[in-house]
Amino acid sequence: MQRASRLKRELSLLTTEPPPGITCWQNENQLDDLRAQILGGADTPYEKGIFNLEILVPERYPFEPPKIRFLTPIYHPNIDSAGRICLDVLKLPPKGAWRPSLNISTLLTSIQLLMAEPNPDDPLMADISSEYKYNKQLFLLNAKEWTEKYASQ
Repeated sequence: MQRASRLKRELSLLTTEPPPGITCWQNENQLDDLRAQILGGADTPYEKGIFNLEILVPERYPFEPPKIRFLTPIYHPNIDSAGRICLDVLKLPPKGAWRPSLNISTLLTSIQLLMAEPNPDDPLMADISSEYKYNKQLFLLNAKEWTEKYASQ
């Protein structure tokens, strides 16, 4: 019950006051199956891209973080080909930084920040990470290409 009322409140806030560049909604009226879109940030290789994400809310939410993954392919050192995201707030402690005080809006904003500022020192994709570190121009070119190919409307 607590989970349902909290999710309803969060979704209502996401609808009335969404973070800039982020939208989120229920998938087919399932309260624990959400979809989100993040717009690629200006001055990033993801600019003008629209990235779709899947958010599965576990039974134990907010004591357990939602499972979030990209449905749109993205060329990024911290996001793998299955769309899984390497981000501390998406994991429970001790390895992660999830806290029940966080919410879906905060998570989506964190993912948006990660898109703009990759963390090559904690990669899911080692090859993309070393490209980001040692050949940034090539990384930016590849990320732009992927954005045009998969994320433009």
